[in-house]
Amino acid sequence: MNKIIILFIFFFNIYSGFSQDDSLTTVLINEIVVTTQRDPVAGSLVPFSISVITPKELEILHPRTTPEALMGMNGVFIQKTNHGGGSPFIRGLTGNQTLLLVDGIRLNNSTFRYGPNQYLNTIDPYTIGKIEVARGTGSVQYGTDAIGGALQVFTRDPDYKAESSGPGINLYGKYMTGNMEKTGRGELEMGSGKYAVLAGATFRDFGDLIGGNSTGKQTPSGYDEFAADAKIRLKIKGDIELTAVSQLVRQQHVPVYHKVVLENYQFNEFHPQQHLLSYLRMNINGASKIFSRMRITGAFQNSTEGRSSLKNGSSIRVDEKDKVDTYSFLADFMSVLNERWSATTGVELYHDFVRSTRNESDIGSGHSVEKRGLYPDRSVYGNYSFFTLHHFGFGKWMFDGGLRLNAFRIHIDDENLGAVRVAPEALVFNAAVMYNPGRIHYLYAAFSNGYRAPNIDDLGSLGIVDFRYELPAYSLRPERSDNFELGYKMNMTPFSATLSVYRMDLFQLITRVKRDGEILNGYPVYVKENAGKAYIQGTEAAAGFRASDHLLFTAGLSYTYGQNVTRDEPLRRIPPFNGRLATVFRKGKFSSTAEILFASTQDRLAEGDKSDNRIPAGGTPGWQVFNLYAGYSVSIVKLNAGIQNLFNEDYRTHGSGINGVGRSLWIAASINL
Repeated sequence: MNKIIILFIFFFNIYSGFSQDDSLTTVLINEIVVTTQRDPVAGSLVPFSISVITPKELEILHPRTTPEALMGMNGVFIQKTNHGGGSPFIRGLTGNQTLLLVDGIRLNNSTFRYGPNQYLNTIDPYTIGKIEVARGTGSVQYGTDAIGGALQVFTRDPDYKAESSGPGINLYGKYMTGNMEKTGRGELEMGSGKYAVLAGATFRDFGDLIGGNSTGKQTPSGYDEFAADAKIRLKIKGDIELTAVSQLVRQQHVPVYHKVVLENYQFNEFHPQQHLLSYLRMNINGASKIFSRMRITGAFQNSTEGRSSLKNGSSIRVDEKDKVDTYSFLADFMSVLNERWSATTGVELYHDFVRSTRNESDIGSGHSVEKRGLYPDRSVYGNYSFFTLHHFGFGKWMFDGGLRLNAFRIHIDDENLGAVRVAPEALVFNAAVMYNPGRIHYLYAAFSNGYRAPNIDDLGSLGIVDFRYELPAYSLRPERSDNFELGYKMNMTPFSATLSVYRMDLFQLITRVKRDGEILNGYPVYVKENAGKAYIQGTEAAAGFRASDHLLFTAGLSYTYGQNVTRDEPLRRIPPFNGRLATVFRKGKFSSTAEILFASTQDRLAEGDKSDNRIPAGGTPGWQVFNLYAGYSVSIVKLNAGIQNLFNEDYRTHGSGINGVGRSLWIAASINL
C-alpha cells in the first residue's frame, strides 16, 4: 500500500504544476476505431472483446520489443522463454493456437509450434502504428489458428502532403542503464499529393538482462538486431491506391538463457532469427454498392530460424536451420447492400515451402554429418479459404454473422517413413447480437467457432523423438473450439468500461497417444491423434475515467481458468489473475504515465508445468511492478524517459525462462529534420 501511495503522490505533484488549457489525447473505448471485422468500425459497436494499443501509447512507452509493448494489455499475458522472445497468451492459449497478423497478412506459418514461441519479436517495434487484439474470435475473419484470438500489428503509414516537399529525416536514439539497450534508427520520409514514402533502418545492441533485487545479471541473454523497412503509397486515380511494403528483421546469437543455466549447455541460441515480409496491395474505393471497397494483396514472406547448441562435456555441435517461404494472395471486397445490411467477402491463398537441415560436427576432429532436419525437407503446405461476413442494423439492435470454408493440402516426403498426404477441411461460423438502448450502454452475446488445422510441425516430427518413436498421422483433423461470450460496454462521459465473461470448449486437440505393446527399433511407439478435450473460462474487465482534459485513469483485470478434461488436470501454462492500473497525463508538450502491473501466484499446475524447469517448484510467485514514463517535446526534438521496476522487485511472468528487468532507467531522443 505504501508503494501505491508513493506512486500517486508523485503523479499528482506533476499534475498540479500545469494549467488547464490543452486536452488529453489518450482515447477511451468510444473513440477507438478497430478493424477486427476486416473493415473499420467504432470499438463500442464490436460485439466481442477487443484491446488496442494506440500510437500515442507507443510513443509514451517506447517498448524495447513488440511483445513487451503488450505487457499490461487487457486480456493479453506475455510469456518470455528468453530475452529475445515473447509469446502472447490470449484467453489462455498461445503459439500456434493464436493468430498473429501484420497488415492483414498471416505471420503464422506451417512450422509454428504448440506452446510459446518467439516470432512476434521478429517485428520491429519502430515500424508499428497500432496493435489490435480480438479475444476469443478470429477464425471466421482470418482463418486457422485463431482459437484463443487474433493479434494484428498495423505498420506506420507515410502521409500524403498537400504540396511536394523535400525529404524529411528522422533520427532516433535510446540508451538503457547497464548497457541493456543501445538503439539507433534513421528514417527518410517524403511525399506529395500523389505519393508518400517512409523508409528506415534500425540497429540495436541488447546487453544481458539485469533482474531485480537479488537476481543480478542474467548471462547469456543479450543479442544484436538489425532491421530495415520501406513503405510507398501511390495514388493511381482518386479511387485507387497502391501500397508497396518490404520489412526485414534479423537477430543474431539470441541465447536461450534457461537452457544454458539449467540444462548443462555451453551455448544454446537462435542464430539467425529472421523474418522478411514484402507485399503489394491495391485498394479501390467506391466502385459500386457491391464493390464499395476492394482490396487485393500479393505477398511473400521468408522466415529463417537457425538453432546452434553444444552441451558441456560434449564435442558434438548441433546446427539446425529451418526456412519457410510463404507466397500468398488475398482479395476481399465490402458491399453496402442497403442502409441496414453490409457485407465483406473474400478469398485467401497461402502456400508454404519448407526447407529443414541439421548438421552435427565434432569440434575436435572437424568431422561433420548431415542428418534429417527438425522437419522433412521440401515439405509443402497449402492453405486456401473463402469467407463472408455480414452486419445488420435495426435501430437499437445489431446482428453480425459470418462463415469461412478452409481447405488444406499438406505434402510431406520423409526420407525414412515415406510420403504423407493430408487434406483436412474446416467450416466455421460466428454469430453475435448487440443491443444499444441509447449509445451509452451496449449489451452483447456472441458465439464463434475456432479451429487450427494440423500443420507441418504436427506432422513433421517423424521417427525417433525424445525416447519415443512417432509414426506419421495421416488422418489428423483440425483442433476445434466453441466460444461463448456475454459482454457489456459503457460510454458515459467521462467514464468508459467493458466487462465480459466467456467459456471456450476445446475439442479434437492434437495429442501424442502411446500404442500399447508396440516397440519399434527398441522405442515405444506413439502416434498423434485428435484425442484431447478441455475448456477455458474466465472474465475480463477494463475501465477508464477522464478526471479532466489532461488526466486519465485506466484499469484492466483478467482472470483465466483452464481444465484438461481428458487428463482431469489443469490445462498447461494458464496465466494467473493479472492486470494493470495506470494514470496518464498530457498537457501541451509534456506527457507522463505511471503504471502498476501485477500478477497473482499461479500454483494451479498441470503435470507438464510441474516438470517444466522454467516454472519454480510449487508455482510462479505473484508480483507487482511499478513503472514511470515521461516525455517532452521542444521544437524538432522529442525527449522520453522511463523508470522500470521502481522498487527493484524480483519477478518472472508465469512460464518464462528468464526473470523480468530490475530497477532501470532508459532515455530516448528523436530529432525530426
